Amino acid sequence: MKQRITYIVPNPDEFNPELLEVKGDSMSLSKVKAAKEHRVTFGLSELPQEISKAFEQLHEFHLKWSSNEPYESVTPFTSRVSPGLHIFYTPSKDHPDANFCPLFKEIIGDDLPCENPKESSIQLPVLSERFSMSASNELYFHLPKLSGLIQFFQFLCPMSPPACKVETTKLHSASYLDIDYDAISHAVVLTAFWAKSPDAAGWTETIKLPGQADPIEIGVLNREANPDPEDIQYAGFLTVLGQDKKPKPTLFQAPSRHYPLPSPNINNLPPQTYTTTFNQPTGLHPTLHLHITNPSPPDPTCKLHTHLTLPSHLFIDKYQFTDPLALQSHNLTSLRSIAGATDLEAPDWVVQQWGSAALFEISIPKSPSHSSNVDVTIPLHARYLPASSTSSHTRLPLPWPVAFWACAAEDGTKFAVNPFDRVNLGYEGLFGARTKFVHLSP
Repeated sequence: MKQRITYIVPNPDEFNPELLEVKGDSMSLSKVKAAKEHRVTFGLSELPQEISKAFEQLHEFHLKWSSNEPYESVTPFTSRVSPGLHIFYTPSKDHPDANFCPLFKEIIGDDLPCENPKESSIQLPVLSERFSMSASNELYFHLPKLSGLIQFFQFLCPMSPPACKVETTKLHSASYLDIDYDAISHAVVLTAFWAKSPDAAGWTETIKLPGQADPIEIGVLNREANPDPEDIQYAGFLTVLGQDKKPKPTLFQAPSRHYPLPSPNINNLPPQTYTTTFNQPTGLHPTLHLHITNPSPPDPTCKLHTHLTLPSHLFIDKYQFTDPLALQSHNLTSLRSIAGATDLEAPDWVVQQWGSAALFEISIPKSPSHSSNVDVTIPLHARYLPASSTSSHTRLPLPWPVAFWACAAEDGTKFAVNPFDRVNLGYEGLFGARTKFVHLSP
């Protein structure tokens, strides 16, 4: 097992290296205001046999959970998925019918609507066959809290050190959690991210080396200005517990597939954000409304998109988006992709797939100004639900969509070397291999 803990300080003026202290095989931080990523890498042999066998039936597996609570992105952790639990996977050729649902129901809870992933999953379209970061199937579940997963992680914690259970408890306040596996590396990587410390004063904690065979690398970094727009540059301090007697200064840069928006303070522009609402009353044909402020492209090659995750009780009629005039009335350019449950007549109780996923390109003014906003409307349709003897109304969850610019990277740019890129998000395969993504914050 190895760990990498990264703190990203958004305001370097508020950081002092004296807030860090290394003593032997431990490092202490005092009131460090920063975003935090904690990554733990396991070999399959380090996991319980039941779990390692489940992973061995898969070619790749990517679990992405995102909180319902909006959070501010911090470079380089800018990529997003809609709130809830996404599972992207590809079965191995030897186990095309791999069923990990019983294991996940045991871990997360018996009420998880997962019986057979082959029947419940949707097949992801890949428009760029050379795109290497695309699984073939997706499952999605509405999961507001991580309680089941946290209890399972605590069960996996060894009897010592006791710090393991303390660390897993912190996941209650995480902004997102990832679990990634691929058959090439035979490694399982757990990644948790906090956009800010649960304590308003900042991170105050002590990190101890659990054993000499379990290295921990700790970085306290901030983003530096860089004349090369294709690279993101970092400066700060790195410490390898058990080896370094004090934090070592560092400076490095790396190209990224996922970029932040340019700072609005540079040109005195308002920030690019978006909000989502439903036109009222919703009825059986609700209209999703996206309000986007300052939709100015960061580069002339960029196109604005939104990616929707729709549980089975809601669906899109793709035939509504074939007419150019209809698209124009919704401030849309095109429905670029739709996958999953799209039967226009089926009631919800006969739909086996978890739902559908759709990608739209958004139409923006040809010469957008800082005072212009864009209002996008997307007609949705509700399926008939099972009758209820106790209520005439039912609340249906819908995760908010993600919004991003898809831009062409410069010739010669390579994306495989960034240690922080969060990829395998379900929509990258819908673009060319040389696409970079610039994300808006909800």
